Parts: sequence; structure tokens; C-alpha cells
Amino acid sequence: MKNAVDGRQALKHIVIAAMFMALNVVMSSFGIPVPGGHLYLNDIIICTAALIFDPFTSFAIGGVGAFLGDVFFYPTPMYVTLVVRGLQAIAISVISRYTFKNNKKIANAIALAVGGIINVAGYSIGRAFFYATPSAAVLKLPTQFAMAALGAVVAPILVYKLGVGKMYNRFMKKKSV
Repeated sequence: MKNAVDGRQALKHIVIAAMFMALNVVMSSFGIPVPGGHLYLNDIIICTAALIFDPFTSFAIGGVGAFLGDVFFYPTPMYVTLVVRGLQAIAISVISRYTFKNNKKIANAIALAVGGIINVAGYSIGRAFFYATPSAAVLKLPTQFAMAALGAVVAPILVYKLGVGKMYNRFMKKKSV
């Protein structure tokens, strides 16, 4: 009987992770035009998933999900996206989960700040050396900072204030995030 329960739990986990990955693909597939480029909203999904899920699942949702969005709609930076978004998701998940266990707010703030730095630095390096030019990387910096900040601000609101984390835990019958 325990194996049946474990199998259902695993299936639920996979289904919810797949839904987050699909959201990431959708949100990385279209952008809001802003001066200097487009503002993509998938950072919100990546940060939200990383606050809820374990590091491996966070990598799958963040890295692979954004990679697939690029494969379908804008393949030039897809490998940079896989690495940068995957590392961002892992860092957020690990830091928020395993540091400052007595103060989740500090752990999450540090995790999201580190994730934002990985995002901005990774895409800037990728743009400068792999699929664009250093001048293009500098021009995109304000948009990169805006996307990182948007994800870092909206994700905790979704997880803690609007209860996405509690809904996940209730569905999975876990203790609170």
C-alpha cells in the first residue's frame, strides 16, 4: 500500500512540475516590448518554482522549460538559456531550502538576489561572447535587471501571500513551505 501512495505522490509531483514547465515555456515565448528589447515574464515562474520545488525539479522547470521556449520561438540563445536559467533555479532552491532555516524571509531574499545575479551575469556573458556582442549585452542590462527584479518581487508574493506554496503543499499533503 505504501508503494501505491508513493507512486501517486510522485505522479502528482510530476504533473505539477509539468504544469510549471508549460507555464515557463509560454511565458518565455512572448515578451512585452520595452525600450531596448522585450520583457519576458518567465522569471516569475522560475523563481516561484524554485521557492516551492527541490533543486532538481527547479532545474527542470527553470532550465529545461526556458530552453524549450527558446527552441520553439527564438533558438539562438537556447543553450545559454538552459545553463543560466537552470543555475538560477538551482541556486534559488538550494539557498532558500538549506540556509537560514530559522528565518525563511532572509533565506528567500538572499536566494532571489543570487538568482537575479546569476540571471543578469549569465545572459550578459552569453550575449557578449556567444550569440551577440559586448555592446548588445550592455544595451540589454536594464531589461535584464528589470526581469530579475520582477521575478524576485512577484514570486514570494505568489508563494506566500497568494498561497501557491500552501496549495502545492496541500495537494501533496506536505508541511508548509
